[in-house]
Amino acid sequence: MGQVSGAGLSGLARLLGYAGLLPQAALLVLILGLHDPTGVVHGMAFFYAALIFSFIGGIWWGFAMRRPAGPGALVWAAVAPTLVTIVLVALAVHGSLRWAMVALASGLFLTLLVDRALVRSGEVPAGWMGLRVPLSLGLGVLTILAAMM
Repeated sequence: MGQVSGAGLSGLARLLGYAGLLPQAALLVLILGLHDPTGVVHGMAFFYAALIFSFIGGIWWGFAMRRPAGPGALVWAAVAPTLVTIVLVALAVHGSLRWAMVALASGLFLTLLVDRALVRSGEVPAGWMGLRVPLSLGLGVLTILAAMM
């Protein structure tokens, strides 16, 4: 399959991508400053990471729907982040929010395996991993740090 149309990721796409780390960084700063005695800010950090995790699945869904031969296994990978998030919400509510955050961060790290496969198949714009790696690692690390505080 050929490269997606366009020369690669635009400067705006990169800027907005990196801006996506700002909410989690701000929540981490709040956690450090407030020590979050009620757990509300930790919950917000979990929610934000979960939202982005599901968003990544939505991106994959879009790529799967563009496949001329049909979506194949990518459609299953695309729904996995949302299904995993549902399980992690149950863990967060009935178990440990902090462990749910660590598990969610691990899921963010694992998304890079699917992205790497999409690069190999030529389905993503040039420079895809140059953006996806720092974003997934960055959000994952910020989420783990928030869980640890």
